[in-house]
Amino acid sequence: MPEWLVETGIGEDRAVLVAGPPGARIDSDCDAPRILAARLCWRERWRAGAVSPARLDHRHAGTRRGAVLLPDGTPALIDALPPGLSSGATLMVRITRPALAETGRFKAVQCRPAGDAASPASPASPAAAPPLAEALAETGHPVRRLDVFDRSLDHAGWNDLWAEARLGQIDFPGGSLTISPTPAMTLIDIDGPPPLLPLALAAAPAVAGALARLDIGGSVGIDFPGLDGRGERQAVDQTLGAALDQHGWRGERTGMNGFGLVQLVSRLERPSLIARLAHSPARAAAHALLRQAERVGEPGALLLVAHPAVLAAIDPTMEAELARRSGRTIRREPRAGLAHHAAFAQAISP
Repeated sequence: MPEWLVETGIGEDRAVLVAGPPGARIDSDCDAPRILAARLCWRERWRAGAVSPARLDHRHAGTRRGAVLLPDGTPALIDALPPGLSSGATLMVRITRPALAETGRFKAVQCRPAGDAASPASPASPAAAPPLAEALAETGHPVRRLDVFDRSLDHAGWNDLWAEARLGQIDFPGGSLTISPTPAMTLIDIDGPPPLLPLALAAAPAVAGALARLDIGGSVGIDFPGLDGRGERQAVDQTLGAALDQHGWRGERTGMNGFGLVQLVSRLERPSLIARLAHSPARAAAHALLRQAERVGEPGALLLVAHPAVLAAIDPTMEAELARRSGRTIRREPRAGLAHHAAFAQAISP
């Protein structure tokens, strides 16, 4: 049975759903664990599942939509407002989606009334969003928490997955996928040599697997190669549908149009791995560097060598947590010419 493996790092929690022997070294295709899905949590306060009081800032006339202010002043969009609730009223809300970074802007937090918002006599109780391991337990798969020196995620292929997310490039037999987050949707472009029908049929399961492994939700546009006949397009639709079902995808999709475009729409509850790395590369690299630093085995102080932007993303709280976990003095060395993902940690003389 597939199993979730969860690492609790400094500033982030990461998890992969693996099939095969967890922790096995990748010596052969039959023995290697495979990553079926992944999750990344940066512990934002207002992420899906949190319940909090909020003040209704305004509602759109004639609708059940509006905006609220959370206790720290964060604005959030709200849907399903009960009738009769006017501006200034206080209600309990449940966060359904955190704020999302996009090119040049942010999408606001989204929420809905929690419990029976129209009945103040029976309010929901405030609660923080569940930790990643707790949230994953609701998927029905077993969850195993890993200690800092357990390399099961690495053996399953985490580094390869991270490279796919960073580059937005996934190869499959006969072609490749290029995945790009945009303000409107995530776009997946399929490239490869003819013949085009075998290329499209091979791409369909690769797309379904990428959606699960990179935790991509919301609106997704897939640009298949243009196919001549309706029968060919229907064959690709059937292959894609079966692959999506196999990976447990839930949502709505269109059939392929004459230009090869298919659109998928599913619930968006968190940023994908692709979006995390595209819009916050320094922070993503900082978390990876802190995880690497925890695993340095040689004695001495810890030296963090990274691009200045990566080091700037390590706030004093994170550095103090690294010092506490490792029992070491932490030093920094900025290198402007170093790529974000090339940061490294090493032991030096105190």
